[in-house]
Amino acid sequence: MSQTSTFGGLLEEVEKLPLEEQDMFKEILSKRLMERRRNQLFDEIQKARAEYSAGECHPVSVDDLMNEIVK
Repeated sequence: MSQTSTFGGLLEEVEKLPLEEQDMFKEILSKRLMERRRNQLFDEIQKARAEYSAGECHPVSVDDLMNEIVK
């Protein structure tokens, strides 16, 4: 089964639920997505700190950063 048909099937199943349960589903999904994003951000911060501690990056001024981006 393809991911598209799985997604479509999921949508159809959710649409069969009463509105109150659809709202609950939406809230649960929203909270889980926020948690996943929070965990992803935490992991990225940990990685950046490790890179900084290992000397793989160094602080730069805003001007230096903008000059690097414009190149």
